[in-house]
Amino acid sequence: MAVDPAKTKWTHAHDGVDYFFCSEGCKIKFVEAMKVPGAPIPTPPNRTPRLKSNPHALPNPKVQSNPFFVCPMHPEIRQPNPGDCSICGMPLEPEVPSAAGDDATRHELRDLHRRLWTSVVLAAPLLVLAMGGFAYPLAELLLAAPVVLWAAWPFHVRAFNSMRTGNLNMFTLIGMGVSAAFIYSVIAVIAPDQFPASARDHHGDVARYFEAAAVIVALVLVGQVLELRARVETGAAVKALMGLFAPVARRVNDSGHDEEIPLEHVHVGDRLRVRPGEKVPVDGIVLDGGSSIDESMVSGEPLPVEKRAGDRVVGATMNGTGTFVMRADKVGADTLLARIIAMVAEAQRSRAPIQRLADRVSAYFVVTVMVVAIATFAVWAWLGPEPRLAHGLVNAVAVLIIACPCALGLATPMSIMVAAGRGASMGVLFRNAEAIEVMQSVDTIAVDKTGTLTEGRPSLAVVEPAPGMEADRLIRLVATLERASEHPLASAFATGAAARGVTLGEAGAFSAIAGRGIRGEVDGHVVSVGTEDLMSLIGIDTGPIVGRAAALRAEGHTVMLAGVDGALAGLMSVVDPIKSTTPSAIAALQADGVRVVMLTGDHETTARAVAASLKLDDVFAGVLPDGKAAVIAALVAEGRIVAMAGDGINDAPALARAHVGIAMGTGTDVAMASASVTLVRGDLAGIVRARALSRLTMRNIRQNLWFAFLYNSLGVPLAAGVLYPFFGFLLSPMFAAAAMSLSSVSVISNALRLRSAKL
Repeated sequence: MAVDPAKTKWTHAHDGVDYFFCSEGCKIKFVEAMKVPGAPIPTPPNRTPRLKSNPHALPNPKVQSNPFFVCPMHPEIRQPNPGDCSICGMPLEPEVPSAAGDDATRHELRDLHRRLWTSVVLAAPLLVLAMGGFAYPLAELLLAAPVVLWAAWPFHVRAFNSMRTGNLNMFTLIGMGVSAAFIYSVIAVIAPDQFPASARDHHGDVARYFEAAAVIVALVLVGQVLELRARVETGAAVKALMGLFAPVARRVNDSGHDEEIPLEHVHVGDRLRVRPGEKVPVDGIVLDGGSSIDESMVSGEPLPVEKRAGDRVVGATMNGTGTFVMRADKVGADTLLARIIAMVAEAQRSRAPIQRLADRVSAYFVVTVMVVAIATFAVWAWLGPEPRLAHGLVNAVAVLIIACPCALGLATPMSIMVAAGRGASMGVLFRNAEAIEVMQSVDTIAVDKTGTLTEGRPSLAVVEPAPGMEADRLIRLVATLERASEHPLASAFATGAAARGVTLGEAGAFSAIAGRGIRGEVDGHVVSVGTEDLMSLIGIDTGPIVGRAAALRAEGHTVMLAGVDGALAGLMSVVDPIKSTTPSAIAALQADGVRVVMLTGDHETTARAVAASLKLDDVFAGVLPDGKAAVIAALVAEGRIVAMAGDGINDAPALARAHVGIAMGTGTDVAMASASVTLVRGDLAGIVRARALSRLTMRNIRQNLWFAFLYNSLGVPLAAGVLYPFFGFLLSPMFAAAAMSLSSVSVISNALRLRSAKL
């Protein structure tokens, strides 16, 4: 159907979509009209009044008032208010970072800090009294009571809720251990005469465990504060992405004048003016004018893309030196950046921490300890020597104290903490424990090209002058002209000229031909640099070098042809060199049984050339951010354990979707915020080191867990008194506490071995 602009009229519907009617009365959406062959780009006339705000706009994190909170381990637990998970007891976190969620988290963090410092201040003198052998029972009680009854109150609540709901977890163990030590000690202060001789030391005093209870609380609070700080940083990627939105837009009103409006007031169909150096406000179509757009946020490629009337532009990308008018096509939550934000947030919520296994085991362990403690009290109260009740209480408390979860609780976090420090010393920053756990199991690594496999800094590679033209003269003419351009390639030519000792001149009569190249005068000659289309436009025959240009492109080069005074002068190419450490790192990963694939927004020919030179297992070219995330999702659906390595904003969804996201330390903040591992030096050799460290760490954790359970398997029966009928041996709660401390020291010592382990 042909479209005659003189026979069309516009209308703006309440759904925010512009329509036009042809002379025959047919009604077509603007977007559909753009697809009609030969159709001009019409301009909508006056519209009906707008709403003051856009109902489709992405919720502003600064004003969002009712966020939902979810459990990072159990996403099915979702509620409108902050709190604790009813299954595992972990604090809930906001689905999407928001002002309300941040306020709740900051309040919780301040509260934990107060409880932690109170515990430290009061536990320190308790330790001094215990280690110095001083006996001040009332002072110990007064120091320990605030710690156990106030500072540890959240743990008691979670322990109570776990028993009430039947979801026993680590907080159940903590609550039982602290309560047992404290209650036993309180009774020892109030009614010491009720304890048998076996519960007394050589001075006849009943042992007290106030310092053990207080120190346990302080240590657990340290872990909770560190965990909450990490949780605050979980939303950093989403917040950084939200910060990429243009704060305002310039809407062209009905009279043709510009008016500055907040981004959330932009509607589908609005005409927006984008000036040089400004961000494109929303996704849309160029109506008038043109410019070069830095779309590295989307494609990851450093070269800007020329845009003319009819081309699509993406919100939050950076405009170059031109001015254009665009039509808003997708706004708010429908824009590409908004979809990237949604994908990152969703992927972050889907992760589960390493402690899940320990919690599952702890549920059975807690039940076992409770049953053993009750059985111990009952057997001693029925069959034990006089005083039977006192003996029953002493041995039951010994069971609970020796089963205190210090060793079990420290088994994983101590190894993780040491491993994180060791990784940092090697330039590998782990953001969470899950990344350390999963890294050893990765069987597929997807890598971005620009800035990950390559340096991300284009450089002059090939200079081939035509007959009669010298190479240095060609470089001088082209580099001088490029220096007057805003194009990123200009720096590559200037740097290449300096490296070859070529001095540059001054360019005059400079002009840019959108999408084709540049022209100007250098040293009295008319110089043209650009594509074959530009050469053809000015009547220069490129036949002699077309084959060579195609061959260079097949090798991953960006080729520029040059003409001087209407004659072919030669060609020059720019290439983004592969990092020196990339080939060996990929070879090491493949030798370790890892499949390496490349995801890039670059052209198929260039991508294939790079993949072939590095002997990669597969390549996916021309993929946008959501396409990269889709490839990762497909690999995961195949049952693969996938890591994604990238450095750009466009990699953020894929980094968050993968089991392990790996960011280059030389890349963008958004990429690093989305990833769970950051390679400070920005080279893939860090992945090899990270996998080796992951294996050693998980082996160390298994050793710690094995020792912790072995310790409890032997210690609990001894505390219950199984040897008493045969040898008359009873394990005093005092020795139970010492054994508990020794088990913790053993776990810590084993974890510290990671600092000197060979990788």
